Amino acid sequence: MKINVLGCSGGIGSGLRTTALRVDASTLLDCGTGVGDLPLEELFQIKHVFTHSHLDHVAGLPLLIDTIYEELIDEPLTVYCQAETYQVLMDHIFNWKIWPNFFSLPSEEKPVVRFVPMTPGQKIIIDGKTFTMIEVEHTVPAVSYLVQDAKSSFAFSGDTASAPKLWQALNQQSKVDLLIVECAFADERSEIANQAKHFSPTSLAKELESLSHQLQVCVSHLQPGEEEKIMQELRAAMPQRNIRSICSGDVLFL
Repeated sequence: MKINVLGCSGGIGSGLRTTALRVDASTLLDCGTGVGDLPLEELFQIKHVFTHSHLDHVAGLPLLIDTIYEELIDEPLTVYCQAETYQVLMDHIFNWKIWPNFFSLPSEEKPVVRFVPMTPGQKIIIDGKTFTMIEVEHTVPAVSYLVQDAKSSFAFSGDTASAPKLWQALNQQSKVDLLIVECAFADERSEIANQAKHFSPTSLAKELESLSHQLQVCVSHLQPGEEEKIMQELRAAMPQRNIRSICSGDVLFL
């Protein structure tokens, strides 16, 4: 598998893009501002999006659909998410006030975007890869994913403050090659991290005690300006872990 890190920051700024990971050519885990850096011909190849409702994870979705609309007439884009997430998108974005409802254009019978509901524990197979949705704790319904093909696998935590079911699912696997996990705030801002239901270094280190695999850990969703401090605290809290941050533009091969 090839994972393009289109965006992985907890905010915006020069060189910073919010969460969007492209798995091979056709699939996005989240559709934040990072998707906008793809050339047009690569945008045309995107056919699948997994996401939850927070803006930094869906900000690019309305513009992506509008940009590649003609390409979707014959082969629609599919959005996979929980029913609650879909309802938020319909109520607050694709409502004809913020953006057109592309889930009913050009017609209800043949829209350019279709919704496929998923629930935690469910698996979807795309181009030989299995995407398993796993429940996590966040301020809105949010999930993580285990992505597997015949040769490799990785997990993406999404936004979370606790993920016991993710660690349980990973521990049941004979091998996991990579974990991409969020850590939004430094420990001195642990109170806001708790309120927003994100990890800080101490809380993430505590969670990862439940993970039996010794695997590459890539950290995402760092708050702009706090990146160096967060990584220093993570390495101090988990000296036994192989841990690094990722940046927009990184390419990971599994």
